Amino acid sequence: MDLSLRWLSDYVDLGEKSPKEFCDALTLSGSKVENYTIEGSEISNVVVGKVLSLERHPDSDHLWIVQVDVGEEEPLQIVTGAQNVVPGALVPVAKDGSTLPGGVKIKKGKLRGVVSNGMMCGLEELGLTAHDFPYAIEDGIFLIEEDCKVGQDIQSAIGLNDCSVEFEITSNRPDCLSVLGLARETAATFGIPMKEHTPNVKGCGGDVNDYLKVSIEAPDLCPRYMARIVKNVKIGPSPRWMRERLRASGVRPINNLVDITNYVMLEYGQPMHAFDLRYVNGGAITVRRAKNGETMMTLDGIDRTFTDEMLVIADEKGPVAVAGVMGGEYSGIMDDTTTVVFESANFKGSSVRKTAQKLGMRTDASSRYEKGIKAGSCDVCVQRACELVELLGCGEVIDGVIDVDHSDHTEPLVPFTPDWINHFLGINVPEEQMRSYLNALGMPVDEQNNIHVPYWRIDIEHKADVAEEIARLYGYDKIPTGMMEGMARGIVTKEQNFENKVNEAMRAMGCDEIMTYSFLSSKEYDKIQMPADSKLRRSVTILNPLGEDSSIMRTTTIPSVLDIISRNYNNRNPKFWCYEVGREYLPVEGQQLPNEDSVLTIALYGGNADFYTLKGMVDTLFGVIGLCDADVSPCSDNPTFHPGRTAIYTKDGEELGILGEIHPAVCKNYSIGTKVYLAKLHMKALYQLSSADKTYHPLPKFPATTRDLSLLCDKDLPVIQIEKVIKKAAGSLLEQVALFDVYEGKQVEEGQKSVAYSMIMRSPKGTLTDEEADRMVAKVLKQLETIGVTLRQ
Repeated sequence: MDLSLRWLSDYVDLGEKSPKEFCDALTLSGSKVENYTIEGSEISNVVVGKVLSLERHPDSDHLWIVQVDVGEEEPLQIVTGAQNVVPGALVPVAKDGSTLPGGVKIKKGKLRGVVSNGMMCGLEELGLTAHDFPYAIEDGIFLIEEDCKVGQDIQSAIGLNDCSVEFEITSNRPDCLSVLGLARETAATFGIPMKEHTPNVKGCGGDVNDYLKVSIEAPDLCPRYMARIVKNVKIGPSPRWMRERLRASGVRPINNLVDITNYVMLEYGQPMHAFDLRYVNGGAITVRRAKNGETMMTLDGIDRTFTDEMLVIADEKGPVAVAGVMGGEYSGIMDDTTTVVFESANFKGSSVRKTAQKLGMRTDASSRYEKGIKAGSCDVCVQRACELVELLGCGEVIDGVIDVDHSDHTEPLVPFTPDWINHFLGINVPEEQMRSYLNALGMPVDEQNNIHVPYWRIDIEHKADVAEEIARLYGYDKIPTGMMEGMARGIVTKEQNFENKVNEAMRAMGCDEIMTYSFLSSKEYDKIQMPADSKLRRSVTILNPLGEDSSIMRTTTIPSVLDIISRNYNNRNPKFWCYEVGREYLPVEGQQLPNEDSVLTIALYGGNADFYTLKGMVDTLFGVIGLCDADVSPCSDNPTFHPGRTAIYTKDGEELGILGEIHPAVCKNYSIGTKVYLAKLHMKALYQLSSADKTYHPLPKFPATTRDLSLLCDKDLPVIQIEKVIKKAAGSLLEQVALFDVYEGKQVEEGQKSVAYSMIMRSPKGTLTDEEADRMVAKVLKQLETIGVTLRQ
């Protein structure tokens, strides 16, 4: 909504307040200002000049040398090619050093050897059109007919100095899509009186019922329809004050009758329409549902086909307007129009919205109706339109008003509960102060402590709504920081604490957190080489997807993360380590909603990342969350991963996740030209198997004893299995076991490998003797023989 501050001054007196002060105050009181623009601010050093004389340029047959009085001691000499300049005319003169809209700078120069000390401006140079000044021509100099003085700044001379403020109006406040609504907000914000205006129509006699009949066949979609007739219409341009206000509000002036309907819509927020009565066949209007297949050409020249869900304004031959959206081609005001019907009606917002959407139309009228306008504004708007007709002298208003009213006139009441409001907001505002706020908003409180809600405030239904009104006028900045009384206090659950711990650990290891969409295309499963018979291909299908690429809910996060990896790689990011705690959606037979499993996905490339870098990160994470003794086993049957560089994490038989190098073919599908390492871990399993308990161990008092073991085993035996046997056989005296060498070569038989471990042993009771250490090593070797591991000789 663009608001003209000059127009606003009809209702409230802002005094010496600057536009910035006005915008700041209105924003703080709940009417958010996007920006403000002062008309003509791009124009400087342009004044009104009077043409004194003209003479032909000696070296040109189309240039004129013009002497112009600009209120200085000497007239300015200007060379121009315009042919409509005459002596005595008032013109805009851009002097040497002036600026024009678009950053254009005017400097003194020469045209074919003759000095020109500036430029005379046309409408286009000033950022105007013939709609702003209908008497001017667009392809020549602007010959000013306004009441102004020589040397006067052009902005004030032609009214190009209004301030337009752009508001962001929320959908629950359609009343603020009007000058009057924002005037109420301004009066309440600054605590200044509101200058009300009641339209007064004199009339010229006659009876409106002799001209038009109105009936409503769909009162559920049109609660009220009002109309008045204006005869002897004189079509012409609107007066300058009206054109200026429309221009500042972002509306192009057209002619007096059309401008009146736009003016009333902007002033009151109620859309209006004007019909040419001669095109209302039979002199009767019916508001009804359209018939399937009915057609009509709208004002924009497009044929529209209707369904029986749409509401139309019809005469005896068929539709003449789409209710609340746009009129028909022959319903508009034309140059030879003589008798006009002013329509002020109320239409159901949801009906207007659906109709506009289905027809592919969105107008100022439909955007207002769809937010929910009450029928109470119909009367004042039709009267205001007729008042303006008489004020502009562009027609004679027939006596009488057609009013077909099925609307509910019951005034809503909301209890006034000052103690509850103070308790709810955590403030201490006196009751009288609250009453003054509500009175300023047009919501008086009666003796029974009921608030009378006016028809324009559709958003006030409960006492919480009233509390919001009190809070914004009291000042959000004055409300002390803290939880509102009576509100439930949020807590962080154990699961949330666990997730936070995982997030902190991943960031500490140098990974960036990413967030991906939960939906994708089924083609992504092919890109990760998911088997055709995989149960993960059975996905939840979205009923109203944004497109084919987002038509199903993912059953694995891998495609989403690889897409991010691909984007970074192809944007030439040399290193990218990332993670995401996301969800997978797994359908359940006989269940409408899928299971939403939370998974941690880690992906790396670059920065010397390899399989062991990723495994080290996973092991570090397990240490942070207190998950000990997880088993790792090789995995070669997952086609998304490299068959020889993939492993599965398990604990007590439960799978925790998978990690490994992404298969080269999968990388190629994602246009990734480097090795990518990825791990996917199940958050629920990690949480259930984790431990937050920390055990304190004092520093050892006795020295440790170390033994190294060089062992022979089958090439395919996982070293983690060897470690588990060593730990179990050594018992509590084993402090640490570490693999420090793996060898396959000439000194080792084919099909075998040599592995070397370092065992650190320590007793809390005293220094271990060699005999005790040797007995422990012998026990370990004996147990290793059970899995085919022997001491290397």
